[in-house]
Amino acid sequence: MKKILLLVVALVSVMASAQVLEVASVEKLNIPQNADSKIVGIAPDGTYVLISSQTNKGLQRFDLVSENVTKLTDAEGAGFGVEISADSKNVTYREVTYAADHSRMATLVNQDMATAQKTTLVKSTRDMQRARSRQAVSPVVFIQNGELMITVGTMSKVLSPNGQGRSYLWPSLSPDGTKVLYHLAGNGTWVCNVDGTNAKRIGSFRAPKWYNNNVVVGMNDLDNGHVVTSSEIVVYTLDGKNQVLTNNAIMAMYPYVSADGKKIVCSTPNGEAYLINLK
Repeated sequence: MKKILLLVVALVSVMASAQVLEVASVEKLNIPQNADSKIVGIAPDGTYVLISSQTNKGLQRFDLVSENVTKLTDAEGAGFGVEISADSKNVTYREVTYAADHSRMATLVNQDMATAQKTTLVKSTRDMQRARSRQAVSPVVFIQNGELMITVGTMSKVLSPNGQGRSYLWPSLSPDGTKVLYHLAGNGTWVCNVDGTNAKRIGSFRAPKWYNNNVVVGMNDLDNGHVVTSSEIVVYTLDGKNQVLTNNAIMAMYPYVSADGKKIVCSTPNGEAYLINLK
């Protein structure tokens, strides 16, 4: 009986760590050498990545084939919540300024990648999240005062499936729009239905991103209370499988996934960037 139990435990362990994605290669990107740099997005078609500073100041486009670098803006806040259109032809970002009374204002700008033409989508406002939600045609999930919120049409409400008064982070809607992915500070990464029901913990990793409707990519990072001591890019499925994509030689953090599922990009604390090519 004891041998049977040990065999069951061994099989469960193998299933939990089974290969989810097949890695073809991991390569260092030749982005401009700057210890303050980080990756903040990858084009859905996998042709370029966006680079900002650790404080989200400025935005640059790095072409993954030619390795050419194009400056989009020097504005404060441009790297926070930047979005790339589904066809990869447009980038939407915010430009933060400060009013005479020192209040923080933000303008939403769209830039055409082919022509470099800029269009103001939302004029300077103190409440960028509400302004962006009004523009959306599908549900939008976001964080407000630590709570997980959802906007459908013109109506916003608190979702917070694990209860209010917690600290929710990194929310996103699944590609099919039926589930919400989020991280609960000190309690791991979770997924729930779009109405907040059936909340399920899927792992202790952070900075989660959808790979597809059943697979999530994130980082498993450790620190000593002052600095990050190790970090790896990990993959989890909603049904319990998991996989490590990078090794200890790279302190890989904050992954971004191309829509075609062929590329994952990530940064290191010292400004390096890496591309994980998937088969």
